[in-house]
Amino acid sequence: MIKDYYKSDRPRERMVRDGPSSLSNQELLAIILRTGTPKESVVKLASNVLDKFEGLRNMCHATIEEITQIKGIGYAKAAQLFAAIELGRRLSQLPFEQGLVINHPADIANYLMAEMRFLPQEHFVVIFLNSKNQMIHKQSIFIGSLNTSVVHPREIFREAVRRMAASFICVHNHPSGDPEPSANDIDVTRRLTECGLIMGIEMLDHLVIGDNQYISMREAGFIV
Repeated sequence: MIKDYYKSDRPRERMVRDGPSSLSNQELLAIILRTGTPKESVVKLASNVLDKFEGLRNMCHATIEEITQIKGIGYAKAAQLFAAIELGRRLSQLPFEQGLVINHPADIANYLMAEMRFLPQEHFVVIFLNSKNQMIHKQSIFIGSLNTSVVHPREIFREAVRRMAASFICVHNHPSGDPEPSANDIDVTRRLTECGLIMGIEMLDHLVIGDNQYISMREAGFIV
């Protein structure tokens, strides 16, 4: 039990003394959960949570029902976990608010990587920019496998005109973690590029997000 630890070795005391980076994922979760059960310490309960989801990654997409299936986790503790996950997600995006200037594909990749790298399905997102390359709006266009039949230009250009955008950047993720563009990715990119030339609203780039890596269609030569 946690009371059997030397006080100086308990997660909360160690965090105060050595900082949060000195703690393991299990110990950080234990601090969030606060208490264990009559038969298990809070550290063991935290370990059970990590085992259930095979680490932190899958916890991002857990449901209340899945979390509360773990013995010792009720709705109160589940809410604490979800709140911590959501705060982490929001914190990762704080520097990148409306008005972010896009000078390089890495600017967009850094902005969306934490949000999109672990998504279990493909999400197609469009970033709309003004004439100074400042982000004025972000919108998810659809969720699902990418092909030319579902990524229809009218959805993108309707929003671009509504927002008075000068240009736009498309971003979608590969749940496999491999950002290598597929034939459909390339077809969609070329189609939207051609439509942008006709509409006078330039498609600056199309990024494919993988697991902490990305590929820029412009840098790869698919947009000229």
